[in-house]
Amino acid sequence: MQRLKTRPQFQVTLACGIVSRTAHFALHRSPLDRSPAGDSRPDHAGPDARPLFGVQDVWVGAMVPKRWARRAVTRNTIKRQIYQVSAAFEPRLPAEAHVVRLRATFDRSQFISATSDVLKRAVRGELEQLFGRIAAAGLAEPAA
Repeated sequence: MQRLKTRPQFQVTLACGIVSRTAHFALHRSPLDRSPAGDSRPDHAGPDARPLFGVQDVWVGAMVPKRWARRAVTRNTIKRQIYQVSAAFEPRLPAEAHVVRLRATFDRSQFISATSDVLKRAVRGELEQLFGRIAAAGLAEPAA
């Protein structure tokens, strides 16, 4: 499993739409041969650029905005959970780029500690549900 690192990799993947969602997360997926907007050649960002995704493998990225998780320790905890769960689902994922995006806040009155076991279990449960839906659907077409 490879990790998305560059802005163009994230942009291309996010542009493809959502394939699965839960109350707090959305999963975006993109084929690896997709090119950035405005470029007619597949998988290139410019005339002398290298391919966005150099290896045919499962690529995963995590977006945890400060807007939805104010504390850095919470954002890092959620990102760790995203990468752990995606590694567990890697054999069932296609060789495509995936971005898991936090799209709502976890209520601080319910999850007082930023790294509590309760928060980790809630995050992990939703992520398993998120990846489980696309695995159970046979990697169906993107949802609306």
